[in-house]
Amino acid sequence: MKKHLFPPFIFLAVFLPQLVFAQAPAIQRVEPTNWWVGMKNPNLQLLVYGKNIGSSTVSLTYPGVRLKKVNKVENPNYLFVDLDITPAAKPGTMVLTFANGNNRTPYRYELRRKSHQPLGVTPADLIYLIMPDRFANGSEANDKFADMLDPNADANNPYLRHGGDIQGIINHLDYLQDLGVTALWMTPVIQNDELLKKEGPDRMQAGYHGYHFTDHYKIDRRFGGNEAYSQLSKALHQRGMKLVQDAVYNHVSDDHWFYKDQPTKDWFNTWSSYTNTSHKEQSLYDPHAAPADLKVMLDGWFTPFLPDLNQRNPYLANYLIQHAIWSTELFNLDAWRIDTYKYNDMAFMNRCNQTLLTEYPKLLLFGESLVSTPAGLSYFVKNNLNYPFKSNLPSTLDFPLFNAINGGLQQNFGWDTGVSRVHQTLAQDAVYADPMKLVTYLDNHDENRYLSVIGDDLDKYKMGVTWLLTTRGIPSLYYGTEILMKNFKDPTDAEVRRNFPGGFPGDRENKFTAAGRSRRENEAFDFVRKLANYRRATPALHSGKLMQYIPQDGLYTYFRYDNNKTVMVATNTTDKEIGLDTGRFTDSMKGFTKGRNVLTDETVSDLKLIKLPAKTAVVLELMK
Repeated sequence: MKKHLFPPFIFLAVFLPQLVFAQAPAIQRVEPTNWWVGMKNPNLQLLVYGKNIGSSTVSLTYPGVRLKKVNKVENPNYLFVDLDITPAAKPGTMVLTFANGNNRTPYRYELRRKSHQPLGVTPADLIYLIMPDRFANGSEANDKFADMLDPNADANNPYLRHGGDIQGIINHLDYLQDLGVTALWMTPVIQNDELLKKEGPDRMQAGYHGYHFTDHYKIDRRFGGNEAYSQLSKALHQRGMKLVQDAVYNHVSDDHWFYKDQPTKDWFNTWSSYTNTSHKEQSLYDPHAAPADLKVMLDGWFTPFLPDLNQRNPYLANYLIQHAIWSTELFNLDAWRIDTYKYNDMAFMNRCNQTLLTEYPKLLLFGESLVSTPAGLSYFVKNNLNYPFKSNLPSTLDFPLFNAINGGLQQNFGWDTGVSRVHQTLAQDAVYADPMKLVTYLDNHDENRYLSVIGDDLDKYKMGVTWLLTTRGIPSLYYGTEILMKNFKDPTDAEVRRNFPGGFPGDRENKFTAAGRSRRENEAFDFVRKLANYRRATPALHSGKLMQYIPQDGLYTYFRYDNNKTVMVATNTTDKEIGLDTGRFTDSMKGFTKGRNVLTDETVSDLKLIKLPAKTAVVLELMK
């Protein structure tokens, strides 16, 4: 019998595709990387990534866990696996099996016991904002890595990474606690493994600030990685301090792994030609707004290298929300600050907020929306206005009050100028459901340094700090403000993100110590420390009611009070000493005969006429 042999080229053409198809599935990623039993929401959707993983079947046998559905999408390198983790499920390692024909790939997936109970962040706290790369370098060994897209580190170049890390922060927790800080907020620590970005005609900038995510499930190893972040969380909680994480839902870097291989065509908001966001949030709440303006505002990109995420895609929405839950539980978070809040899909944000708060009712969520008026800002937070869309966000950064304090200290007193701006802004608090939860600030990593804005005037500095630490809300202090760091964003933001002196090898000065600070810097530091620690110990000041009186002739007075204590804050914003006639403050001062100056510990025995030196704020604890 004659044998018929296939020529080699026919064998390859006919059988090789079948051999390739039959190869065992190769899994590169499963995210979230682990999960927990005991969650109030039993649903979990796994993103599974690997070459042609979409052709696989999936099976699972684990007590209390049910495989509900396997979702295939346009890109064959993805599967989305829906699981039901019932109350009967126990901690352990379950095995998901991915099969192509007779070839199988088992994947071990860990389930842990949910245990985290956030402390939450409240008006009793003082938040301290740090840009980790610019605060302190605790280990030079992780400054740079040759296998990362940006292998550079140079503390003398304002546009590159400087080497600050999480260990550097841990090394200075004594400093923060002594200052009166109770909660730590860092700009994002999630991996930014990206190429240098062109941000000017003659400069390239690194993602040292952290807002250009490239891998959601990795803390950047230049900061110390997941382990260092967990150690920081533990160290903070051992001190009774709290951890705030910075979220970015709006965009990622164009070097993010899932931008380079997109799961679906609508994973990102795309345009026929590049379209930048307008930044005009009015189109969200304007009853006369054109739909085209709304689309540009929400779906336009921040920059050409920050792809805008389409949170209306259900798989992406689940991915972002589950990452927030994962981070909260794994790193024991107490609060989230949400970057670029107003650019997100609002329905998505409400769903995300509610999912987090259902699991963690004490968690504080506060957004960043640069909106000039209280009415406009209130759209993006729980409010008392009749907007068609109702936000469920508990808190937001108080941009109108920030503007009022900084602008007011630059201006002479008038009907709508000077300290009148502070009074008028607070007078509009009725638009917010809970103005006590708003996060207040004098400067941050995106703004000109506070001291420079007010003309390097130490008296004005103390007035603004006094308002920050004694009015309603949750105060936030930007790193270095307490030691009079200053500068304008000229030519770039890097000028207001300079290194904290003493945090880096070779620094000639160490501002973490009193001996390393100048007399003036110590005066500022001691002022902040005394008032911050008094505030923390005085419920009337941080959580009591606020009653303010209309400013007159540059004098602004308000009271914080509860059933146990009344604190008077009197401010003279003029250039001359004035005697404050307290007769019109009877509603707040009736029955009190003297007071203790909180900042000097002196007793004021006559409350009828209080002498206020020029450009001075006095804080008095009233006594009978």
